[in-house]
Amino acid sequence: MNTLVALCPVGAEKVLGNEIKFLGYSLKGNAPGRVFFEGDNDALFRANLCLRTADRVYLQMASYHAEDFDQLFDGVYNIPWHDYFKKDSKITIDKVRCHKSKLNSEHAIQSVVQKAVYQKLTERFRMSSMPETGDEFSVRVYMEQNNALILLDLSGLPLHKRGYRVDGGIAPLRETVAAVLLQEMMWRRKTPLHDPFCGSGTIAIEAALYAYNVAPGFGRRFAVEKLPMYNAERAAEIRAKEAEKIRTDVEVRITGSDISNEAVERAKKNAEYACVMAGRALQTIGSDAKIIRPDFIQADFTELSAPYDTGLILTNPPYGERLGDEAQAEELYRSMDELYKSFKGWEFGIITSHKKFQESFGHYATLLKDIKAGNLDTTLYVYKQKTEKNRSGEKKHSQARNAANVKSSNGKVRF
Repeated sequence: MNTLVALCPVGAEKVLGNEIKFLGYSLKGNAPGRVFFEGDNDALFRANLCLRTADRVYLQMASYHAEDFDQLFDGVYNIPWHDYFKKDSKITIDKVRCHKSKLNSEHAIQSVVQKAVYQKLTERFRMSSMPETGDEFSVRVYMEQNNALILLDLSGLPLHKRGYRVDGGIAPLRETVAAVLLQEMMWRRKTPLHDPFCGSGTIAIEAALYAYNVAPGFGRRFAVEKLPMYNAERAAEIRAKEAEKIRTDVEVRITGSDISNEAVERAKKNAEYACVMAGRALQTIGSDAKIIRPDFIQADFTELSAPYDTGLILTNPPYGERLGDEAQAEELYRSMDELYKSFKGWEFGIITSHKKFQESFGHYATLLKDIKAGNLDTTLYVYKQKTEKNRSGEKKHSQARNAANVKSSNGKVRF
């Protein structure tokens, strides 16, 4: 068995842990932004392919006590690096993190670890130096309370880079954060979902992949595929098994809107790429089934009218890079009260880095959840609205139709 480490947004450790357990792997603990688990050799590839909320997956190479550089060097040198790399591999120590340790110079730690790795490899391969002409691999080091944790990156590009987003626009929400939000809101596919500030469509697209049970990594490759231990035949079998799990027999109601027509077109294009990715995965198992694209329309959020009695508004309203100054943001949040009233009976999940969001919005959340999204300290504000039972019955809807701006009786847009 292997010990693996999955990184996630700080605050999402429980969500990621639940996802890992659902895949059938055993949890070994967690730290801020990290979840440790145990998995077989399949897990090295499958975790990268299937985990929605993980930013990266690492293989733990060693964990040991190190109070000085000699101990640090010896521990790294003792790792059988020759089993993982080829003679022409290029190995970089991409990140070092220190916390409450005697060794606290990131640059010095990086240098010592690099030297230990290359000394072991050159001695084993009987070379004077590494040519570094082949594939590049990354190693990460954590020094915590005088304990060294040495990790080998199995992902390559961060896992939020699914491969379907051709254009993210300005300050897009990470795909992995969108996946976390869906889990934090405990969203289920039968619940209508709408994002009134859809931007590049990330929340709606991630909701669709989740609803149809499409593994998020179908559209990309991973660093583990370059390792000598990688079994391409077994990986193809894993891909096929995950493709067989795609659901095409379910009805979902996922929509998005934005005041910017450019953003709407961008969201449609990204959704098309994501659904084509799923279609290609289905083709590998001989299926020509399709999954329905989320619907996107151009509309100001103040013009929207709820098409159902209940549902979920999940959104990342513009702020900072996406919306000028703080005063503009607060004015926008104040006007979102109209959206709240128009969607009476719907739950709301709103993520923002604005610390005074609730005061501007005029409503105080049922639950707050801090999530570090990239370099931003954000908060998810969860609103559970009361519903009138059987108010008027759920309105009929066919998600297969093209989205269109339809005016309801009160003059607002019904999507």
